[in-house]
Amino acid sequence: MALCGQELMALQASKVDPAWPWVATASGIFSGEPSSTEGALTLLLPTGAQGVAMGRAVTATPGPESVFWNPAGLARLEKDQFSVFRGHHLAGDATAFSLVLAWQPVGVLGVSYQLLDLGTQELRDYEGNTIGSVSFRDHLAIVSFATQVLPKLDTGLNFKVFQEKITCRGACSSVAGTSYALDAGVLATPLESIPLRIGVMVVHVGPNLQLINIEQADPLPTRLRAAVSYEVLRHFVERPEIQLWVTGELEDRWRELGSPILYLGGEFTAGEGELFFVRAGYGQQQSGGAAGASVGLGLHYDRFDMGVAKRLSGNTLSSETEPVHISFGVSF
Repeated sequence: MALCGQELMALQASKVDPAWPWVATASGIFSGEPSSTEGALTLLLPTGAQGVAMGRAVTATPGPESVFWNPAGLARLEKDQFSVFRGHHLAGDATAFSLVLAWQPVGVLGVSYQLLDLGTQELRDYEGNTIGSVSFRDHLAIVSFATQVLPKLDTGLNFKVFQEKITCRGACSSVAGTSYALDAGVLATPLESIPLRIGVMVVHVGPNLQLINIEQADPLPTRLRAAVSYEVLRHFVERPEIQLWVTGELEDRWRELGSPILYLGGEFTAGEGELFFVRAGYGQQQSGGAAGASVGLGLHYDRFDMGVAKRLSGNTLSSETEPVHISFGVSF
């Protein structure tokens, strides 16, 4: 007899190998302590080489990757761009693309999609007999819009459709849960003579994710983020083609304010037309313990943008470290 969705979830939970990354590495892939009351936690995984390299401290950083972070960072883009992102998380492999269309002075529109492959597992009954296999996939579609509301103030919105899908092959039934979410952010450069950027946003605001029934629906991981970014090399060298932006960012759970996570990031930029980037970041866990560092490189040449990043912190349950994250974009 085929297993129903609820039986499939119970069987998967009882039979899953503790070494399987989707279950076993939650404390390693999320900067804060894993939540037992929230769903869709993969929404918290970083996307893009810039964001990964800077330790997620990018709420006050503008650029094409802002479609996955603070959408207000898209507002001043002047060119259309298509980007592809590839990330190898301990939880699984993520592939994403983004199309950003600049229509100044009205604003910037973005359309993005990400597939997170969390792996495939054999399904066994209570006697250990193989009865099929299950694959776990998360789908995320995003529509972004950003505009300049004031000369020094930008705002942006993301509308997201998130689907968590468990596909079964064999004596069981597939299940899926879909939810919708909004991100809203602002990015300001309030001082005329001081290179200071301030970003504030709220992310993943939406209805509960229901995978089987309403009793098992979980709230989305809604977060409040605030960041300040400052260019520090101006105090040491008078060369505008060389800059070092240092960012500090706090993130807290919207429903349980009071235990913020601290992220620190830096981006060194050299060049005028062709730009070279060196990036680094560092984060803290929800409890205040160190989550580890990350590094990356970037290059802007002609119409092309390339980036590579790697988190240096390993999985606390094994000796593994995260592979690299890669971004590639072309302007047109």
